[in-house]
Amino acid sequence: MEVNDLKEVQTYDSLEQIRVRKEQLLTELRNDDKQMKNMWNSLFHKPAATSNIMPSKRINALMNTSVGIFDATLLAWKLYRKFKKKKRFF
Repeated sequence: MEVNDLKEVQTYDSLEQIRVRKEQLLTELRNDDKQMKNMWNSLFHKPAATSNIMPSKRINALMNTSVGIFDATLLAWKLYRKFKKKKRFF
């Protein structure tokens, strides 16, 4: 976006025009706020868990979580062994 695009100046002839424009901007801001809240909720909140999930999906989710935890533990152990300080007798 160029600087020239931002310099569009709208002139107002009365206070009523300013009030109308202010209301329009407030409405747009409120709509944008609602839209951002909906996007945020859809991105960072899990949908409500349903109790009728198939057992195979539950087992699959449990295995995925377990493998992730095991992988993180293994990585932490390898990093610990790689970077631990060795005692030197100098």
